[in-house]
Amino acid sequence: MPEVTVVDQNNKPVGKQKLNDAVFGLEPDAGFVHRVYTALAAARRAGTHATKTRSAVSGGGKKPWRQKGTGRARQGSTRATQWRHGGIAHGPQPRSYATRINKKERRRALCLTLSSHLRDGRLVVLDKLELPAIKTKEFVGVMKALDVDSGLFVLDAENREVALSGRNVPHVKVVLDGQMNLHDLLKYDRVVLTRAAAEKLEARLS
Repeated sequence: MPEVTVVDQNNKPVGKQKLNDAVFGLEPDAGFVHRVYTALAAARRAGTHATKTRSAVSGGGKKPWRQKGTGRARQGSTRATQWRHGGIAHGPQPRSYATRINKKERRRALCLTLSSHLRDGRLVVLDKLELPAIKTKEFVGVMKALDVDSGLFVLDAENREVALSGRNVPHVKVVLDGQMNLHDLLKYDRVVLTRAAAEKLEARLS
């Protein structure tokens, strides 16, 4: 069972916490995480690309010339695909890129990524994260103390002061434990969890 040092907002150790093996102690499986991530990223694509077929292009109602006797190839419309300003053959049409990823796979990908962060020393567990007022400077001070330049801050409960203070800081995102997703875990260099958020993640993901 992995153990992590819990620190306060000044990066001073305040204790130890044992973490659940099923969430924070998994062996690496980069291929699985990549498959889940690409599936989730594909599902976010709009898929609104479209081209006009010969039936959708305006014009071309009249047959260009008679069927026989001209010496030229027969043509039925000036909007056929081989004509300039004609329709597009086999062009892209609106579609969904989503592929099925079940809940167990999503949970396992989250656990694998959290385990990787812990193993690489990129996961920080805070005793608590509180600010006296909505002040970006205060939030940046906590980041400097924790040596975080790019971080995902995961809280266990709504905290207006923290959320609004971190909103305008570059390379930072503040979310609740239930809002954490694989894209954000892989996007930011460090993950900062409150102790209570870590416990709620263990209960939800194990």
